[in-house]
Amino acid sequence: MNARIFIDGQAGTTGLGIAQRLEADGGFSLITLPETSRKSPEARAEAMGRADLTVLCLPDDAAREAVAIAPQGTRILDASTAHRVAPGWVYGFAELMPGQAEMIAQAERVANPGCYATGAIALLRPLTALGLLAAEAPLSINAVSGYSGGGKTMIADHEAQGGPAFELYALGLKHKHLPEIVRYGGLARAPIFVPSVGHFAQGMLVCVPLHLGQLSKVGSAAQLAEAYADYYAGTETISVHRGIWGGNLDPQALNNTNRLEIFICANETAGQAVLVARLDNLGKGASGAAVQNMKLMLGLVA
Repeated sequence: MNARIFIDGQAGTTGLGIAQRLEADGGFSLITLPETSRKSPEARAEAMGRADLTVLCLPDDAAREAVAIAPQGTRILDASTAHRVAPGWVYGFAELMPGQAEMIAQAERVANPGCYATGAIALLRPLTALGLLAAEAPLSINAVSGYSGGGKTMIADHEAQGGPAFELYALGLKHKHLPEIVRYGGLARAPIFVPSVGHFAQGMLVCVPLHLGQLSKVGSAAQLAEAYADYYAGTETISVHRGIWGGNLDPQALNNTNRLEIFICANETAGQAVLVARLDNLGKGASGAAVQNMKLMLGLVA
């Protein structure tokens, strides 16, 4: 199958990543517009009409405008934040729950998850779905990402000589990924989410600290790891390290892959644990997940 793909916003980080992955994969034909037509509503709508699938790699408002001009029947994968909790859109996290991949495959509108949200939901959804953690539990999430996910200004700052080694941000506690974390993590209250950026290009660690007393149905951190392993059994992109992890974790270890790893770190004597998801913010956190969703929507092996 030579699927015709139109990437609206191909010049951005995610758009370029998707195009590169499709080129390496083969079997795809990219519909491109000349520079003078890339912002033309008429030219973009015409390209959408010719494509088997349109991918939006645009700012939120521009993504909404693109959906509004799309011809009837256009299948769309949106990589922005605009539609992740919107009615009528399927969330593009294939491993979320049984049947999610099939829902993506049949959908006309799919929202690609956020990078931080992918890690957080991978950790939280099994806990709430299996009844191990109350939806109302007070939680915090700490995460560090490579600077490539922060947009042109952040990339320029970090690539300049003397760029910051580490910085916290979104300290107003209103990060744009919170709504999808709450909904698809199965939560009834928003966690305290503290993201940060390190002086490395890509890679990500997402951490959820817990008191083991907050959990039910499992008596130890090792049993918790087994519960995660059972939940994600049979998935190709998510792997769980059984037992308690005691080593260091490099956020860059999964760069240029579409994989996500889960680790359980614990001090069982103190009744404390830290749940960790490791992924590439440009891979499973962006373009890798997008290509996975595209293949599902097009009936290809994902």
